[in-house]
Amino acid sequence: MPPLTSTQITTELLPGIAELEPTSRGLLPHRLPAHARRQCSDPQMAMAETQPAGARLRFHTTATIVELDVIRTRPMYRGVPARPDGVYDLVVDGTLAAQETSTGGDVLVMDIATGTAETEAGPIGTITFTDLPDRAKTIEIWLPHNEITELVDLRSDRPLSPAAGAGALWVHHGSSISHGSNAAHPTGTWPAIAARRAGLELHNLGFGGGALLDPFVARTIRDASADLISIKLGINLVNADLMRRRAFGPAVHGFLDTIRDGHPTTPLIVVSAVHCPIHEDTPGPVVPDFADGRMRFVAGGDPDGSARGQLTLRIVRAELAELVDARAVDDPHLTYIDGLTLFGPQDADLPLADNLHPGPEAHQRIGERFSAHLRAHRV
Repeated sequence: MPPLTSTQITTELLPGIAELEPTSRGLLPHRLPAHARRQCSDPQMAMAETQPAGARLRFHTTATIVELDVIRTRPMYRGVPARPDGVYDLVVDGTLAAQETSTGGDVLVMDIATGTAETEAGPIGTITFTDLPDRAKTIEIWLPHNEITELVDLRSDRPLSPAAGAGALWVHHGSSISHGSNAAHPTGTWPAIAARRAGLELHNLGFGGGALLDPFVARTIRDASADLISIKLGINLVNADLMRRRAFGPAVHGFLDTIRDGHPTTPLIVVSAVHCPIHEDTPGPVVPDFADGRMRFVAGGDPDGSARGQLTLRIVRAELAELVDARAVDDPHLTYIDGLTLFGPQDADLPLADNLHPGPEAHQRIGERFSAHLRAHRV
């Protein structure tokens, strides 16, 4: 192998992140800026926003060899089989050309029964792509969407330079489904599929367990560059059981008002939850179930709880449709999409493997369907 030269890793090389935090070992990408992170002490959100869903290294080069040293933090649940290793997708001039899996790194072992977690340290892993086309090209290395990833070193046999995006910028916020839970690889999450099919640049603010109308997320979107914005709401509001119907409508209004402070005429799409049988008519909280040795989820709420103001997916969809319809009178750039049209009872051939998250084929279907909406709203 010829000698390789290191390139400094900067935010210019990393679309899809807010900033890089220096650590004792490398650089930690964050999808939320520091001022937003300081406003939330939830460890679930802290983990989710450092999992670089939608983030990718992008550069121009004639290099035929590229290596990336990383330290991953792999989440695992005690007593449950480990998730597959994270995947790095190599995209050359817009085409998925190769994939490599992560190795080494730390393991974050979480115990659902006790609510505790501990980290087991591990070594640096190296991701290597060889035999790249010997010509000028744009390369993207999509980072694993479900592993915290510290970047240690980027090396190549020829110089690299930052590459600008080729399309309008789409900022999307949603739950673990938007984050990419149960997708097989980072360009296989439904937002990545939709963006690529629509010719848009993705900035993914999907956070596992974190689509909860947090004001700091609304301000992050307000302050971000965006040509198109979408907000997918529902499942976390139900399965976290943090909000009642009385608070829900005003909270959505406030979230949208904040976004509009920075993007008064940007196309803004509000999307409700896709089909999830356990929470269509039963409130949260969601409860993990390990009865068969695998993690599944069940609704832990009282089916009669909606009469006391608890939220269900059916209630959330109705409230969102009515709210957007009322706002659209004065906001012609605001639209609503019923999540059941993206993935609904008609998609029973692709059941939710853990009762909550779509699998790879369902991500593909949702992405293909949503891409039509993106094309309709392209600026």
